Amino acid sequence: MLDITHVQAGQRVRLRGRLDVHTVADVRAELRVAVVHGTGELLVDCSDVELGDTTGLGVLLGVHRRAVRAGRTLVLVGVSPGLQRLLVATRLARVLHVRAEESVPA
Repeated sequence: MLDITHVQAGQRVRLRGRLDVHTVADVRAELRVAVVHGTGELLVDCSDVELGDTTGLGVLLGVHRRAVRAGRTLVLVGVSPGLQRLLVATRLARVLHVRAEESVPA
């Protein structure tokens, strides 16, 4: 189960729970809505995300590409050390923007 909260419409989204093959469709849809309805940076709080499998990385990469096409930047905040290591190991840290904030303010 994954909870998706639009903290600030089109600008800030908080994800809580397990990001895996069972939840990526909802995450993809909600983040696409956020990309379309905002401007500038789209902050995605990952502080309470458990990455269940690589489909979660795929959805983040796909939303990143959609954001770039829309003239926006997807920025992951609150990234756990484990997720950060995975991003580095998969070389996605070179593509996805990660900011050292602990979480997205409400």
